[in-house]
Amino acid sequence: MTFSKVERRAKIKRRIRKRVTGTSAIPRLSVYRSNKQIYAQIIDDSTGKTLASASSYNNKEAQKGNKVDQAAIVGKEIAEKAIKAGIESVVFDRNGYLYHGRVKSLADSAREGGLKF
Repeated sequence: MTFSKVERRAKIKRRIRKRVTGTSAIPRLSVYRSNKQIYAQIIDDSTGKTLASASSYNNKEAQKGNKVDQAAIVGKEIAEKAIKAGIESVVFDRNGYLYHGRVKSLADSAREGGLKF
């Protein structure tokens, strides 16, 4: 039985989300990667609210450079917004993507920005 790329990612995502949930004390940092942009949200799953978000979509600085550089800028931006909102540590939800390339770049720059995970 073969799975399409979307079905495979959905299966991995379900497996990750069984273990990774965000609380009000330690929210979840979720990453979404489209073909052209990258998005990050900090989510409190107990209330279902998004506490902070950042993306490369409306960020003029992130539009320059390649996609890995875009992800690093978004990671730094989400870390700044999180610290401003009083969030110091999160759990990382890679959302079914491999921890490589853009996802790794976003995570590393968020750590450099002061987030702990």
